[in-house]
Amino acid sequence: MPQLRLVCVQRFVCAAVVVEGATHKPMEGATTMLALGLVLNTLGIGLFCWAIFALAVHALPFFIALNVGMITFQGGAGLLGALLVGTGSGALMLVVGQFTLAAGRSLILRILIATAFSIPAAVAGYQVALALSHIGVPSPAWRQVFACMGAVCTCCTAWARLMALAETCPLEPNGQAAKLSQPAPATAGHKR
Repeated sequence: MPQLRLVCVQRFVCAAVVVEGATHKPMEGATTMLALGLVLNTLGIGLFCWAIFALAVHALPFFIALNVGMITFQGGAGLLGALLVGTGSGALMLVVGQFTLAAGRSLILRILIATAFSIPAAVAGYQVALALSHIGVPSPAWRQVFACMGAVCTCCTAWARLMALAETCPLEPNGQAAKLSQPAPATAGHKR
């Protein structure tokens, strides 16, 4: 049991001081770095995986933008011109694809567009999962299994996000959105 000694600084101000007591050291050095490293690595990998799934829908527009930008740069447009043309072509691809998917009436057209967007997402998911599996999986067979699972998950995520866009109001033959039938509002009193 530690002994307490009363120390008086002024007349009425006193404080208790622990003498011969055990000192409590908070985590320091290697222990703190290990715990902090584990937590931050887990958060970082989780954020990275979330970003992959969130950006999976944009794999095809990114591919188009990158290729058009590289072709433009090699054609002599310069770095700024290639960035502008590449970004514009990727954005145009995304807008046209999403609009066609949302406004298209044909189920076959919607499936083709969703497939065109989902296949590059699957390839990107495969490559990312294969690269991540090289970090901690020693067996090449299991690396391929994890890479295929990553491709399937990313493809399904992109497919589901694109099909959510197709759940919009259908267009009327004149090109305007159809109005959904709404019940008439109930009135409190009737005037005659």
